[in-house]
Amino acid sequence: MSHPETYRAYAFLEKGGELKPIEVQWKDPEQGEIVVKVLACGVCASDEMAKYQILPGTAFPRIPGHEIVGDVAAIPPTETVWQIGQRVGAGWHGGHCSTCRRCRQGRFSLCAKKQTNGIARDGGFAEYVTLRTEAIAHVPDDIDPAEAAPLLCAGVTCFTSIRKMNAAPPDLIAVQGMGGVGHLAVQFTKAMGYRTVVLSTSPDKEKLAYELGVDAFIDSSAGVSHAQELKKMGGAQVVICTNPDPNAIESVQLGLTHGGQFMLIAVTERVNMHWGMLVEFQLSLDIGVAGTPIESEECFDFVKTHSIKVMTERFPLGKAQEAYERRNVARFRSVIVPSLGV
Repeated sequence: MSHPETYRAYAFLEKGGELKPIEVQWKDPEQGEIVVKVLACGVCASDEMAKYQILPGTAFPRIPGHEIVGDVAAIPPTETVWQIGQRVGAGWHGGHCSTCRRCRQGRFSLCAKKQTNGIARDGGFAEYVTLRTEAIAHVPDDIDPAEAAPLLCAGVTCFTSIRKMNAAPPDLIAVQGMGGVGHLAVQFTKAMGYRTVVLSTSPDKEKLAYELGVDAFIDSSAGVSHAQELKKMGGAQVVICTNPDPNAIESVQLGLTHGGQFMLIAVTERVNMHWGMLVEFQLSLDIGVAGTPIESEECFDFVKTHSIKVMTERFPLGKAQEAYERRNVARFRSVIVPSLGV
């Protein structure tokens, strides 16, 4: 496939700075790599790690973005699996590391050398991106790339976490927050047969929550306690935390039933847990981690089978900074789509 000598991208040039446009020199892929023409790249809260050099080895300029969907534009002579023109995607993946135990297991977000895409390696806020082949997932051609991109991090993290919960339908599952991850968690749990209740701090999304099939919507701004209302319903078997507000997370712990599970998907700096309560009521705490490429493909299949709605707000590449700023308030996922133009 023909390619330009240079291409556009948006990168952090300094720690804590804003995204700035840069020109990137084309580089042919080496063995174990492919180059992808970016069709869509989701904006994730984890992109802050690139902005603030949270992981060791991060250098500037750094192009963020780890929810990437595109078409294969270049392969090395040694490539035998992926072909020019195929629709592919990648979320977190090993950068120059394909040898550590975690990368060999497909858990690229846990790379021992921290060579993770979009953090310590350039990502998809660009017209093209170079990806490691062991991290590639096939993306169905009949899924909108802008809707597929968020599934490669937010979606698959939520999907795999729910499949591994200590619960069985029709247990009661509480989804705390209904934003970019929460609106997917609600649909996944309902499609899997769970009774689902949304815990919110405002009435703004009540109508949509019921349209997505939830069994109850609890709005704490009306003066009620999430935990107390859950107890009235018999207690939640699992609380899935998708809102990074520590106070909202802490306040719902008492809403779990005996043997219940706290699933933390939200990225937040610190949460105070009631450890005595965890012991007394035999509760468990689990952390959501992005899935493998195979799990991403299974997530795509599930979304198609159950007509899951991935709600996005789309931005051209030239508005990458605006998309980044709206990552936590977009309705529901900010996605950069280079083909939209300036």
